[in-house]
Amino acid sequence: MASPRDVSPKEVISELTTERLSVYLRCLTYLESANEKTVSSHELARRFHLNSAQIRKDLAYFGEFGIRGVGYDVTRLKQTLINTLGLDRERTVIISGAGNLGMALANYKGFHSGGFRIAALLDTDPRRYDRKTRSGVVVYSADRLIEVVKENSVEIGIIAVPAEEAQAVYDAMVDSGICAVLNFAPVQIRRRDGVKLKSVDLRINLESLSFYLKNAPDVACENPLDSFLTPTRRL
Repeated sequence: MASPRDVSPKEVISELTTERLSVYLRCLTYLESANEKTVSSHELARRFHLNSAQIRKDLAYFGEFGIRGVGYDVTRLKQTLINTLGLDRERTVIISGAGNLGMALANYKGFHSGGFRIAALLDTDPRRYDRKTRSGVVVYSADRLIEVVKENSVEIGIIAVPAEEAQAVYDAMVDSGICAVLNFAPVQIRRRDGVKLKSVDLRINLESLSFYLKNAPDVACENPLDSFLTPTRRL
């Protein structure tokens, strides 16, 4: 089994590829917890509804990991993906916006394990200062952004504020030294050079699903109430 290789800066690894690596990592974590020692690309694809050819292609960017007739060493491949995704050390995160969304994100277990730590919540509402989430994250004044970033070596910022405030929050995060931002506000943000920005817009995804429902000729979904609400029962 060959050793993993470093990817040259000239080699462009798409975001779709890195997202699939995250999926593979979750699958391998599950297999390891079940004491599985090896797994083939075909078995990985079958069990987790993936594409075996795509798995082999994605992993080939980083080296040759499988042994013909045996498959991948689950623990070794999992560790390689952890290193590849930069999860071999803790990444500190702050969330701007201590409303319902921000509080929910701060309490999400996935943000407190596997290489991430939520250091603080920031908000402009004095009534929320010094509150703690169920997971123990403290809410600070947004005016303390630079202080919080510096004291906690924050690398990632999450925007969970109303759309009209998102650009100012993004600019403040970048000015404080944050180089990666995840935006949940439903607005297009003017990004800065050298700062990675990813946006999660739930409405865009819903509209995409609506387009699918409108245009897919073979959609067989039916309202489960239709079989119950006969013409005489409908209001």
